[in-house]
Parts: sequence; C-alpha cells; structure tokens
Amino acid sequence: MKRDVTTTVLGAASLLGLAVVLGLSLTSPLDVNQGSLVRLMFVHVPEAWLSYLAYGGTGLFGLLYLIQRRRHWDRLAMASGEIGLLFTLATIVGGMLWAKPTWGTYWVWDARLTTTALSLVVYGGYLLIRSLIDDPERRARVSAVVGIVGTLYVPVNYMAVEWWRGVHQTQTLKLLGGVRWDAAPIYLPTLLLSVASFTLLYFFLLRLRGTLAAREEAREERELTGVTGLEVARG
Repeated sequence: MKRDVTTTVLGAASLLGLAVVLGLSLTSPLDVNQGSLVRLMFVHVPEAWLSYLAYGGTGLFGLLYLIQRRRHWDRLAMASGEIGLLFTLATIVGGMLWAKPTWGTYWVWDARLTTTALSLVVYGGYLLIRSLIDDPERRARVSAVVGIVGTLYVPVNYMAVEWWRGVHQTQTLKLLGGVRWDAAPIYLPTLLLSVASFTLLYFFLLRLRGTLAAREEAREERELTGVTGLEVARG
C-alpha cells in the first residue's frame, strides 16, 4: 500500500498543534468573570470554525462536481459533510458544558443555538439523501445541490447573534465592519493557534476520509463487475 506522505504530515502537524494548544490553555490565566470556564473558548470556537469550514467545503466540492463531473469532488463533498456534522455535534456539546454554569441551563432556544441545531437536520438530510439514491451520478448531482444550498447556514448562523439578540454573546472576534477582539489580549494567540490546528485537523480528516471513500467505491465497482461477469457467464 502506497504511503500518503501529505496525510501523515497533516496528521502529525495537527496533533502537535493541538498538544501545544492544550498546554497553553491549561496554563492560561483565569478570566475575571468566567474563571477557568474561559478555557473552553480554545476548543469551542475552533470546533465551530471547523464546522463552518467543512460545510463550506461541502458546497464548494459539490459545485466543482457539477462543473467537472469528477467523482473525486463528490467523495470530498461527502467527507466534508460528515466532518461538519461531527464537529457541529462537538460544538453543541461544548456549548452546553459552557452554558450550564453561565446561563443556569444546558440549552435555550436562542437564535444561534437554534440555527446550529437546524444544521444537524440539513446535513443529516444531506447524508440521508446520499444513502437513499443508488445511482452514483444522480446521487452526486442531487447531493451537490443540497450541499450548495446548505452553505447558506454558515452566514446565517454566524450573524444570528447580531440579527436576533438573545442570551448568546456576540462574536468575541469580530470580522465584519473592522476586525475587533473583545476579550483579554492574552487569550488571542492561543485561540488563533487553536483555530490553525483545527484547520489542519480538517484537512487531515478530509484526506483520510476521502481516501477511504475512494477505496470503498473501487471495491463496490469490482464487486459489481464481478457479479455482472458471473451473470454473463451463466447466461
């Protein structure tokens, strides 16, 4: 089996980055208001970023499939959708752990939380559609359209705390209308390193899952070819 050097490097780099982030987060100073809870930011925010990145990837790879009709893009779209769903779940769990001591409850139907929960329905439906359509080309076309439309979730979820004010805080790192950091400056380097490490983790998981999907597809095609050949021989 040929060794994938790029995947190995991405995995090692993301693991190293996450290890450094863990060390920095555990030794970071306590927040005046939240105490040690502030350390959840170094995981919760990058998890949310990775889910945005993955859903954006699902739409982008779906669009590339519709343009080029290459199955490679369809496999990456599927892989990215699975990663996005996984890290949306992780984001929700991390948010609930943060919410209980600060809001007094694990969950409220705030705009940010509600749209995050809806993304599970959208991308869970995306993966369900893929499992229900047998024809590979039709499955790729339909899921590509769903994946492209689903990317609307990203800006809506990001801006939810600005458009519909609720209990969820506004963006700590504001990117629109001028970049602004609304927290203690000492936390910013660790957060940026964590976001970078999670980004590497995304590309590692994308390559890994894409490779596995290609192998599964090749095996299914061999099995189909074998069954067809056997039927022809019997005929």
